[in-house]
Amino acid sequence: MPDVVQQRMGVPVLVCDPAGPPVATVGDALDLIGAAFLGAEVVAVPASRLDEGFFSLGTRFAGEIMQKFVNYRLRLAVVGDISRHLAPSAALRALVHESNRAEHVWFVADLDALDARLAGAPPHPR
Repeated sequence: MPDVVQQRMGVPVLVCDPAGPPVATVGDALDLIGAAFLGAEVVAVPASRLDEGFFSLGTRFAGEIMQKFVNYRLRLAVVGDISRHLAPSAALRALVHESNRAEHVWFVADLDALDARLAGAPPHPR
């Protein structure tokens, strides 16, 4: 399945293919942002596509990626089980907790959890 824009809870979401190319650089993230500009407000990226460096906060990769999405006024949803990354990192647990309390970046278990978030989220200004 290629990356595709789907209406989810009335919100256009670029749902990224789990088998798609890895997001290992800021340029890779910008490619997703560019694809989202075809009409999406949210980009749902499988956690499995994110480079391991994303989950190691010392690399600053996660912060760079998250900031790009905020700058372009898009929401980012990291979709999937990240428990193996959370277990050893209090800093990552704190980042996920704080991100999930806000409106720009969410970490969700699956697309159903994303739908639940979208159903309860206020409209996102573009």
